[in-house]
Amino acid sequence: MSDSAHATNGSAASVGADSADKTDQTEGSDAAVGAAADEAARGDEYTFDDLSVVMGTYNEEEAIATVLDDIDEVTDGKAEVVCVDGSSDRTAEIAREHGAQVIEQEPQGYGVAVREAILTPDRPVVVTTDCDDTYPMEALPEFLAEVNDGADVVSGDRLYHGAEAMPAFNRFGNHAFAALASLLMGERVHDTTTGMRAYRREVVEEIGWTENTGLSAELLIRPLMRGYDVRERPIAYAERLGDTKLDPIGGGAAIAKSIVTVCLEEQLRRF
Repeated sequence: MSDSAHATNGSAASVGADSADKTDQTEGSDAAVGAAADEAARGDEYTFDDLSVVMGTYNEEEAIATVLDDIDEVTDGKAEVVCVDGSSDRTAEIAREHGAQVIEQEPQGYGVAVREAILTPDRPVVVTTDCDDTYPMEALPEFLAEVNDGADVVSGDRLYHGAEAMPAFNRFGNHAFAALASLLMGERVHDTTTGMRAYRREVVEEIGWTENTGLSAELLIRPLMRGYDVRERPIAYAERLGDTKLDPIGGGAAIAKSIVTVCLEEQLRRF
C-alpha cells in the first residue's frame, strides 16, 4: 500500500458519472493532489470556494481556535466552516470570532450534531472533522483532489501510520471495528470511525442516516455498500487538545452495535 489513496471500492459507481470511464485512479489522484493546490487553474473542477468544513463541537475552547486558523490558512479563507455547538464554555464564541457559522443546540450526542453540520451548508463538497486538533487540515487539498478525481467519499485512515498519539485501548478498538465491518461487508476497510472525511453533497443528501454514536461508521458503510466510489487516504493523527468526551466502553459498544446494524440493513436492502 502506498501513501496515495487506496480505493476501498475502485469499481463502485460514482454519483452522476460512470466510474468505468476512470483509468488508474491511484496515479490520477497523485497528479491531482498537486494540481488542486493551484485553484485558479482548476476552474472546471471544485476549488476551496466549493468546500464546507463542518464539525460538532462540545466544550473545545482549548483547540477550536487552532483548528479554525488551520482551515483558514490552508484554504486561504475560502472554505465555509460550520460548527454545531452544545458547549457550556466559550467554544461557540471563539468559533464566531474566527468567522465560523455556529448553530447552537442542546447536547444530543455526536451523530445529531454532525448530521446537522453536514446538512446545513449547500456547497457541493463537505468535509467533516473534529474540533480537538487531532486531524491534519493540511490534508484538505488532497481530499479535494480525490473528489476531483472522481471519488464520492474520501475517508482519512488514521491507523495507516500507526496513530501513536491515540490511546492504546482506542487504537485496538478501532482496528477491531474495521475488522468487524470488513467481515460483515465482505470489503476491506481500515478505519471506520475516523472523523475526517470528504463527501460529495449528493451522497449525504441521498442516504438516510440513522445512527448517533456510530454515525462515523455509518457514513462510511452505507455509501460503500451502495456502490459509491469510496477511497481511504492515510492521514496523520495528533494528540488531542482537551479531554475526550467519549466513554471508551459504552461508546465502543454503541459503535460496534451500529456497525452490525448498518451492515445487516444494507445487506437486506440488496434483496
